[in-house]
Amino acid sequence: MSVVRDYAEPLAIAFEDDGLVPNNILPFLIYQGALTLDPKQPEETIENLFETNNWGGTWRNGVYDYLHYHATVHEVLGVARGHARVRFGGNHGQELEIKAGDVAILPAGTGHQCLEASDDFCVIGAYPPGAKMEITRATAENHAKALKTIPKVAPPPADPVTGKHGALMRLWR
Repeated sequence: MSVVRDYAEPLAIAFEDDGLVPNNILPFLIYQGALTLDPKQPEETIENLFETNNWGGTWRNGVYDYLHYHATVHEVLGVARGHARVRFGGNHGQELEIKAGDVAILPAGTGHQCLEASDDFCVIGAYPPGAKMEITRATAENHAKALKTIPKVAPPPADPVTGKHGALMRLWR
């Protein structure tokens, strides 16, 4: 049985460069309620899905409570437990309520910051192969460097939720 709900389709949001957070010309993608999680082991369910779709380096945690982005790699966040209010796209971005079963795909440079989370909030993060994750804070100096790095980030081999023929492959051309 697939853990991905039939006809799962992400919402695509474009965030503008705000001078401190570069964001990306590629849209941020959010699959809302896309996953059917095993209540006994939701973390493993998400880890297995991401690894099946060639996204690795998985970790379990929350989302940092300070504004940051990754200029060297794309990132996927799958919510295994709980819920949180996260601002994506930097200080001028959009606040979204994310909950268990949701998956957010952040193109390199997308700002994110947890504003509030339930006590049981747990996210599984992962990355496409070949790139090293670095945490970058929103400063003018880091922004200038990121503008050179972000265009060099390779496209992922597959959508972490729906695979090689998934929405990311169509929306990130």
